[in-house]
Amino acid sequence: MRDDDRTARHRIHDGTDVVVEGDAGAVGPDGPEPGQSQGVDPVPPRPQVLGDGLPCPCAEPESGNEDHVCAHDTHPRGCRRRCGSPTRSLPERHCSTGRKPRETPRPYGGRMTGAHGDLAALAAALDELRDGLVAAADADERWAQAHPAHRPGAENLAHYVALRRRDIRDLQSDLAAWGLSSLGRAEAHVLASVDAVRRAVGSLADLPEIDARPCPVDFVTGERLLERHATALLGPVHGGRRTRIMVTLPSEAATDAELVHRIVGAGAELVRINCAHDGPDAWAAMIDHVRRAERAHGRHVAVTMDLAGPKLRTGPVAPGPAVVHAKPERDALGRTVAPVQVRLTRPGPAAAAGEVVVPVTDELWLARRRPGDRIAFRDTRGSKRMLVVTGTAAGDVRTELTDTAYLVPGTRLTAHGDATAVAALPPRERRLTLHVGDELILDPDLTPADPDAHPPRIGCTLPRVFEDTRIGHRIFFDDGRIGGIVEEAAPGRLRIRITDADLRGSRLGTAKGINLPDTELRLPALTDEDLDRLPFVVAHADAVSLSFVRSAADVARLQDRLAELGGARLGVILKVETVAGFENLPSILFAALHSPRVGVMIARGDLAVEAGYGRLAEVQEEILWVCEAAHVPVIWATQVLDTLARTGRPSRAEITDAAASGRAECVMLNKGPYVDHAVRFLDDVLGRMADHQRKKDSLLRRLRAWEEPGVPLR
Repeated sequence: MRDDDRTARHRIHDGTDVVVEGDAGAVGPDGPEPGQSQGVDPVPPRPQVLGDGLPCPCAEPESGNEDHVCAHDTHPRGCRRRCGSPTRSLPERHCSTGRKPRETPRPYGGRMTGAHGDLAALAAALDELRDGLVAAADADERWAQAHPAHRPGAENLAHYVALRRRDIRDLQSDLAAWGLSSLGRAEAHVLASVDAVRRAVGSLADLPEIDARPCPVDFVTGERLLERHATALLGPVHGGRRTRIMVTLPSEAATDAELVHRIVGAGAELVRINCAHDGPDAWAAMIDHVRRAERAHGRHVAVTMDLAGPKLRTGPVAPGPAVVHAKPERDALGRTVAPVQVRLTRPGPAAAAGEVVVPVTDELWLARRRPGDRIAFRDTRGSKRMLVVTGTAAGDVRTELTDTAYLVPGTRLTAHGDATAVAALPPRERRLTLHVGDELILDPDLTPADPDAHPPRIGCTLPRVFEDTRIGHRIFFDDGRIGGIVEEAAPGRLRIRITDADLRGSRLGTAKGINLPDTELRLPALTDEDLDRLPFVVAHADAVSLSFVRSAADVARLQDRLAELGGARLGVILKVETVAGFENLPSILFAALHSPRVGVMIARGDLAVEAGYGRLAEVQEEILWVCEAAHVPVIWATQVLDTLARTGRPSRAEITDAAASGRAECVMLNKGPYVDHAVRFLDDVLGRMADHQRKKDSLLRRLRAWEEPGVPLR
């Protein structure tokens, strides 16, 4: 079929026509085009449903089938309790008895032998499957409430959720044995895929054609709708790839316009501003630099702003003494291999990571220094030390030191009888050291913790934790680097036994993240601080990201507030970073589809900690699948090419991760001194992979690497 012949008209249950012919005539974010049908088709009566609106998979209240096996052996026959979740990942739901559900019996078994009778059985299985999917969608009213632009995707999502509540692996094997599609790539067009296979089976078995309700989307419109929604939210793709690149702006972007120019020039289509850092003045300066860069490069660059959400972090730790430790590089025998570089400067400028900076009280003293000057001092231990000046620039003095030294405020520096003193220094950060088996006390007291206390204690920024956490719940700190089990849950205090730490101990400091994957925290995703920042976001950004979304109610609250601010058309990005957010993702998507522009970010940092690193690969795949079913674009985030952005050289593993990220509609890079190099590298990887992979589909382009001289191509 030629592209210009690919026109499909579908009826959805509220009677609205959806016409797809290229980009013309489709239902847009503002509803049907003029002239489209507004008739109303009758909607079949919907059976009684519970929970999230889908029928209980083990409900047979009046079937009289004595052989019925409930998914939970503690349930009575005919129960209507909802058992199981849309996916089988993560810890499985339990009955009120606490028992784990058994695998639901497969509705289809047996093998095809090639006879027409077996093909007829296969056709009957497909008919039963289709009828079940349609019935489930009819029983789920949520898809019909979606924005007109998303209604076909919402209905397809209902079909997909119903499909994934079944185990059809035997059916897939039998379809594959006949050389037919096994429905493994049906996400974007579920009913159309089932119908196509059913027609093929009917043709092989000479079965009469059946009348079926029209599908909400077909093979062409499913893919086009996803790309249309991705472009509406994220903007068009730059270059020859299909996946966009987003970059998190560092704080320096507020004062360094050239940095933003390099990021955009390298190929980024979007930038992200994290509202957990800086403030409105800095954000406005960043956005101004972005707009200048987009004018210079002649293309739009979308700005997304992340709302911080509830900050569940450790409290402060008492600082150590204000001291600078300068240490040269030494070999295995303790001999100096390379002197340490020490920069003498005026008070104020902050030190870069790994840099040794010593502020002095007299700026004129700095101006009098010349290369070759020798600066003598005694450190905190009374040891005589000597700094040698190697150069001066912009009021700073660069020096070298060949011996270890400790400098504190007031340390006297003398060069040829010309003296000054070390100015005030920031206190050194201290951290708690924790080993496996240690006890840790967590409480709401934000008084700085004493690292030398026994047992160690540290504060927590959200007092609600102490109301919702129970004995036996797991707890993780600092992106999962430290793990433990709650052994005591008293009002205002948790006693934790450390179960996961480095062999030589792990260090826990101030403002480190806390994850409680087993705890249902009764916290809204939208905090008062987020609400205060929303007016700025609505006025300046192209999209807003909601952090730590756990339920459809979180999404509805954001949508309501945006409507009040006149920002109903602002793009909405939902960050999936908790177990609850993943388990409730279908319901979250149904709510999100009320907005005209919506997407999902796989925030793999917190999600890996909560779900477990071993489950992350499975979880991120399932998020990609369910979002494709809803025609919702996905942003693949967290530590993509992180080593390259920070050091200038990628690791082997992150190159493979970058290649896999091309199955999403957008990839997010974090900040780093080499982030513009990371953008160019990712642009090249994504461009190459676009010729090999599209979502689940492998694309078989010609491979010239294996061509042999003298062997003709046939």
